[in-house]
Amino acid sequence: MSRTDAKRRAKSTSLPEPGRQMALFGPPPLIEGEDARAYDELLTQISTEVKPDDILEHIWVRDFVDLVWEASRLRRLRANLMTANAVHGLAQVLEPFMGCSDAESLAVDWAKRKSRAIKRVDTILASTGLTWNAVMAQTLSIKLDDIERIDRMIAIAEARRNVVLREIDRHRESLSQNPRRSVQQVEDKLRVIENESVPWKNAQ
Repeated sequence: MSRTDAKRRAKSTSLPEPGRQMALFGPPPLIEGEDARAYDELLTQISTEVKPDDILEHIWVRDFVDLVWEASRLRRLRANLMTANAVHGLAQVLEPFMGCSDAESLAVDWAKRKSRAIKRVDTILASTGLTWNAVMAQTLSIKLDDIERIDRMIAIAEARRNVVLREIDRHRESLSQNPRRSVQQVEDKLRVIENESVPWKNAQ
């Protein structure tokens, strides 16, 4: 490796630390309540693992981190969606045992974490042989369309993440092949020159 190439490589590998990436690529795509330090840690860990060599690879690493974060966020939101709607699932599970109005009222008091309501819900579930799995299953049924859409969004983010990894692999393979191609071209030219310089070969 020439001194110029060594300097260029050293410069590329010194490209952006997480803090400097914010200046180059903009702030992290965080929403309210997300931990910026956790994002920075993920960016640092993946950058350390991948070891990007040039600006293109730094861009791809940032894209990869953002897509990993997006998929993780969607999973959290999916779980939170289930939790937020558990009150509706509970009301539907309780309805056959106490009527619609009383079931909804009890479910609301349970969601407010009133101790009397919590105990009564636990008693009803135990007496009917049901568990919280039944409540969450009913909640899933209520929000199934939303859950399926979120799952598709997760699958899309993961597919895009995998494409980024393949682009990094192709880029590195291309860079490693370029010197090989140059060497091969030089060898081919040398063979042509050698053949032209040997009179008896030309005479055949």
